[in-house]
Amino acid sequence: MAEDVLCEVKNCHFWKDGNLCAADRIYIVSHTGNEAENERETDCQTFVQK
Repeated sequence: MAEDVLCEVKNCHFWKDGNLCAADRIYIVSHTGNEAENERETDCQTFVQK
């Protein structure tokens, strides 16, 4: 498991200096069902606007 999860969405509640994500867990979904063929078919559902 990665020690640092990077995030560039600065208006997210979990965004911290250094582009780090401070959420306890990350929730990512696919637009196309249970499998994604590339990153454009996914979204991070952990986002909470500041």
